[in-house]
Amino acid sequence: MIRPTVRVLAGAALGAVAAQAAYRALTGRPPGLNGLPGEEVWGRSNHRGEPVTLLEGPAFVAGAAAAGLLAPGPGGRVRAAALLAGAGSGVLGGYDDLAGSAGSRGFKGHLGALARGEVTSGAVKILGIGATGLAAAAIAGSPAPSRAGRAFDTLLNGAIVAGSANLMNLFDLRPGRAIKVGLITGVPLALTPSGSAVVAAPLGAAAALLPEDLAERAMLGDTGSNALGALLGLAATRLGRGPRLAVLAGVAGLNAASEFVSFTKVIRETPALNRIDMLGRRPPAVPVPSPVPPQPGPAAAETGAGGTTAAAGGETGSGGDAGSGDAAGDASAGGATAGETGAGSGAVTDPAP
Repeated sequence: MIRPTVRVLAGAALGAVAAQAAYRALTGRPPGLNGLPGEEVWGRSNHRGEPVTLLEGPAFVAGAAAAGLLAPGPGGRVRAAALLAGAGSGVLGGYDDLAGSAGSRGFKGHLGALARGEVTSGAVKILGIGATGLAAAAIAGSPAPSRAGRAFDTLLNGAIVAGSANLMNLFDLRPGRAIKVGLITGVPLALTPSGSAVVAAPLGAAAALLPEDLAERAMLGDTGSNALGALLGLAATRLGRGPRLAVLAGVAGLNAASEFVSFTKVIRETPALNRIDMLGRRPPAVPVPSPVPPQPGPAAAETGAGGTTAAAGGETGSGGDAGSGDAAGDASAGGATAGETGAGSGAVTDPAP
């Protein structure tokens, strides 16, 4: 009999090898679509405006699926549920990656558009992941002795899978962030006897792809982040009913909060979270300072409005010494220093981390 620790390590190793192999194959010959070259289909710009590929997502889905089928430990029903949850969420996320637009965002945006009769790619994904989560929960089964108990568990577990899939996607806004969240939440699940069988392969696949993500060469996109979240959610459904209810409350609360709160802002303004978020990443992008306009020449030196104007770049006087852009030396009229942009009033734009 294989010990639990060995099963987890074997599953993680298989996931890492399979994901790396899939990533090399996909980036070596990116698949095209509708006559478009693969580089154009899967290429995007990140928060810096630099090119990245979305093929990390399909590589994660393929690696996690292949390793999940081969890894020792899970029973047949759990393997089938993991395959459906991961691959199903990944396919729906891929559809949104390739066909989606920025016109509607979040549950409120997509469901609001649906209420107006507009079917967005995001609405298709939300409804599809919900159905996939319920189906995966039904396949995985429940130990409840009564039919009502099993039905309740299926609804509860399906909501956890679907909610986790959507929540992980909300973290895929900065390099490595979604994978770090996945590892932080997944490792404790890997230490549980019931959850380790599901989570080992996706954790290994995610860890293997983390360097590409941190280097800003690739990103999970909806394809990978939805699949990672769904598989973590499925692992959480192997817990007892009390912990599962707590998990659902947390997942639902964070999904709801995302409609009103910027996770990126909260992370940036919380020192401990920001240190974890920046670990292994490149330094934040610094905006290029605006060019400083030329100072007036000697010909304009004698203009006074209740005072005297110093010539050749001196202070403009209007009953005082400082110009309108003087804010502790941070910004000049129309220019900025140290990566901060000013509009003649010392206003600062914080560069996105």
